[in-house]
Amino acid sequence: MAIDALSHDIAVRKCEELAALVTRHTDDNGDGTHTTLIKKLKFIRKSDTFTVMQGIGEPALAIVVQGRKQTLLGEQTYQYGAAQYLLVSVDLPLCGCVIEATAAQPYLGLKVSLDPAQLCEIITQNNFETGSKENSVRGWDISNAAPSLIDCVIRLTQLLDTPQDIAFLAPMVIREIYYRLLVGEQSEAVRQIATSGSTMQRIAEVIKEIRTDFTKPLRVEKLAEQALMAPSSFHRHFKQVTSMSPLQYQKQLRLVEARRLMLAEKLDATSAAFMVGYESASQFSREYSRMFGAPPRSDIERLRTA
Repeated sequence: MAIDALSHDIAVRKCEELAALVTRHTDDNGDGTHTTLIKKLKFIRKSDTFTVMQGIGEPALAIVVQGRKQTLLGEQTYQYGAAQYLLVSVDLPLCGCVIEATAAQPYLGLKVSLDPAQLCEIITQNNFETGSKENSVRGWDISNAAPSLIDCVIRLTQLLDTPQDIAFLAPMVIREIYYRLLVGEQSEAVRQIATSGSTMQRIAEVIKEIRTDFTKPLRVEKLAEQALMAPSSFHRHFKQVTSMSPLQYQKQLRLVEARRLMLAEKLDATSAAFMVGYESASQFSREYSRMFGAPPRSDIERLRTA
C-alpha cells in the first residue's frame, strides 16, 4: 500500500538515526561501496556529486539514507532521496550518480540483497498468495519506505556493534525485512521473484542468458523459446519487466561495459566498442551519445575531471 505523508515524515526522521549508524561504520573507509560482517548488507557513501555509479543491478533493496540520487534506466531518469528505496527484482543495467552530497553531509545508502528461496519460504509459511505466473510487473520501482521497514534496517545495522550476535539474529531481521517487502507497496514484484515459473522468473532466466555473452548477436526467437513464449508475447513481457526491448537491453549492457572499460581500464572508444560487440565505431558513438548525453571521449573526460 502507498505510504501517506505522515508516515513518510516519520520514516525520514528515522533515517536520521540510521544515517548516524551508517556514518560511524563508513567514516574510516572513505567513499565507495562497503561490505559488512552481514553478508547481505552493504553501505554506499559518496561525499561529492555526479560521480558515476554503474553496473548490473541484481535483485536487491536499495535505500537512500541521506542525500539524493539519480538513476538512469533505458532512456528515463529517476530521482529519489532519503527514506525512499529502489527495489530491483531482475538483473538490470543501471547507471546512477549522486546529486546531493557534501563532505560534511555525504550521500549515504544501503543495499540488502534479496534471496528468492527465503522469500518463497516466507510466502509459504504465512499462506501468502504467490505472484501471478502469467502477468508481468516491472522489474524495478521506486517507493517511499514505511517506518517499520526503516526500523528493521536500523536493527540490522545495530548488530554490527555486537558481532557475536550476527550469526543468530541477522537472519531473523533480514526475514522481517523480506516480510515488510512482501506486504508493502511493491509486494507483487517481490512475490513474483519467489514464484516458480512466473513470467518474471522466466524473463529473469533469459536476462541471465543475454548477460552471459552480450557481445554476440541476439536471436530473439531463441530467447522466446527458452522463456516458453511466442515471440510477440515474449517481447511484450520483456519490455514490461525491464522497460526496454531485448535489443535495447543488450545495447545498454554493451554501453555500460564500454563506459567502464574506457573509465577504469583507459581503453580508447574504438577498442571499447569492438570489445563489447560493436562492428561500427560510428554507430557506437551515436548510441553512446544518445544514452549518456555526450560522445565517448567528451563523456569520459568529464567523468575523470568531475
